[in-house]
Amino acid sequence: MCGIAGSLDFTRHKPRQELVEIITGMCSVLSHRGPDGWGVWADEQAGIALGHRRLAILDLSDAASQPMISQSGRYILVFNGEIYNFIQLRALLIGHTSFRGHSDTEVMLAAFERWEVTEALRRFNGMFALALWDRRERVLHLARDRFGEKPLYYGWAGTSFVFGSELKALRLYPGFPAQINRDALVLLLRHGYIPGPHSIYEGVSKLAPATCLTVDLKVSGGAPRTSSYWAARGIAEQGSRRVFEGNELDAKSTLESLLLDAVKLRMIADVPLGALLSGGIDSSLLVALMQAQSSRPVRTFTIGFKESEFDEAPYAREIARHLGTDHTELYVTPAEAMEVIPRLPSLYDEPFADSSQIPAFLVSQLARRDVTVVVSGDGADEVFGGYPCYLWGNSVWEFMTRLPRPLRTAFATMLQRVVPRVSDLILLGLRPMLPQRLRMLGVPHKIRKLGTMLAQERPEAMYSHLISQWNDPESLVPGASGLESASGVNAAAGIPDAIGKMMLLDTLTYLPDDILVKVDRASMAVGLESRAPYLDHRVFEFAWTLPNHFRCHNRQGKRILRWILSKYTPPELFERPKRGFAIPLGGWLRGPLRIWADDLLDESRMRRQGYLNPTQITQKWKEHRARTNNWSSLLWTVLMFQAWVAEEAVTARVRDIDMASM
Repeated sequence: MCGIAGSLDFTRHKPRQELVEIITGMCSVLSHRGPDGWGVWADEQAGIALGHRRLAILDLSDAASQPMISQSGRYILVFNGEIYNFIQLRALLIGHTSFRGHSDTEVMLAAFERWEVTEALRRFNGMFALALWDRRERVLHLARDRFGEKPLYYGWAGTSFVFGSELKALRLYPGFPAQINRDALVLLLRHGYIPGPHSIYEGVSKLAPATCLTVDLKVSGGAPRTSSYWAARGIAEQGSRRVFEGNELDAKSTLESLLLDAVKLRMIADVPLGALLSGGIDSSLLVALMQAQSSRPVRTFTIGFKESEFDEAPYAREIARHLGTDHTELYVTPAEAMEVIPRLPSLYDEPFADSSQIPAFLVSQLARRDVTVVVSGDGADEVFGGYPCYLWGNSVWEFMTRLPRPLRTAFATMLQRVVPRVSDLILLGLRPMLPQRLRMLGVPHKIRKLGTMLAQERPEAMYSHLISQWNDPESLVPGASGLESASGVNAAAGIPDAIGKMMLLDTLTYLPDDILVKVDRASMAVGLESRAPYLDHRVFEFAWTLPNHFRCHNRQGKRILRWILSKYTPPELFERPKRGFAIPLGGWLRGPLRIWADDLLDESRMRRQGYLNPTQITQKWKEHRARTNNWSSLLWTVLMFQAWVAEEAVTARVRDIDMASM
């Protein structure tokens, strides 16, 4: 696991030493991603420079250092991630090249020489973001793994094409504009994250998962062209048409074999390895499969909270005891958790408002004391139907489709206009079909949101409204025109059922732009590599052939994972309602975080900055403090942006001072 950065200057006026100094500076702010070494390669005649920060995982010797040059000298590679099947690929390539060490980086370069870029990418089973310079063709390739586990940003600074693992590296390139993208701010307020390809800066994009971007020095202007080497959408559509015809035993056996191999590949490391264990189905099954293939107790890590409704540590403890792992748990005080908050703008690099980012960082910090690599359960919910909203969203959609259209329209209109005094009565009637978090009385905005959902013509559109934070974020951002992610609701049109549509939409947006961002930044902040076996593409491809009742049945998701886990662990240890990786944010904002929030949400401050219209925000902050509503999730999106703006201002002042002193 590492950090990469680089540039391609089309004027080719910069001398080599200047290129090296610029990229060295860009890499210096990525040192948390790669504390074990660094390197820069530059060619002034081509205007290209590549930089790398190394976290040593495989082949700890200098033979694995980057940037790395291929045996023929044609390719130069910088790479962030791991190729899990590198041993198998090496065996195929051994007759075509000789190897100096045993790193996956060397195998990648040999694969590019043997099979060319696109075919090599298709053969890689791993997580990666890479930059590959082709000296012969004078072409730069950027590529990202199938699900977007590793980040990669790119854009222009004048005549230079620049890229890096994090935005903070791009900000250090001379002439980088760093103009805030107001349309991306709208997306943040709607989703709680900024979906790709957009970023918080104008003119800077996130490379899409499973995509290769090519910049050709011979093409005037250097307009990048992109191509996909794999497509989650296509796999899902194909799987939905070619449904697995075996029985329950066949499905369990096939999936267990795939998961065992996915876990085995992700246990290969030349450094200490462990697992994050929440006690839920996803992580418990992975730890069971790890322990089944390990000759020693697997190291497992859990954090707990004193607030019982947020504490999963006792469940993890029982799973660890049953499986015989070497378990470490840490109970975090509210003060310790809140100490992380001032670091969030720097850790996440652009505004990011999933509050589980705090426990994600804390458990990464705990694990890093003893190991350098962890296995985590990310991706299981999106692949196996684990989120409760899939099941009850499907129930709402089925209810809607049974209503005659005029009645549904009238009902939706009534709910959208509901006043607070009638909301409790409506909720009492609807309570059985709502998820736990929507069953609270005194929340008329939930009723109005349900009305908006009922007004939709398609389940994809219904789901989009369901997962939105602010329902009308455009009204909060002066000068915004409105955007949507590249994978809009139409991306799921080829999936026949509502649950499948919701799963695919999350795979294309929520997974790469929220879940995997959270995990990458939290783990990389402490130099920890996180690996996700559920995101092995073979597992994904098989899962999408399963009939829905193998994944979701009788108001229960991840059915097939439960079947497999029961082979290793008694069901009473894991059969319980799903909990999120959450913190008591609503209470903290009214209590110990109130002064911090008051400052960032000050109405005059927001008007002076000019990014937000404070009227609605101020009203919701008043209601939240008065306990008439819990607006914590909406307010958190604003607070994370405001905190990021404050951090950005400090960073810019420091950068200006440094430039003036040069």
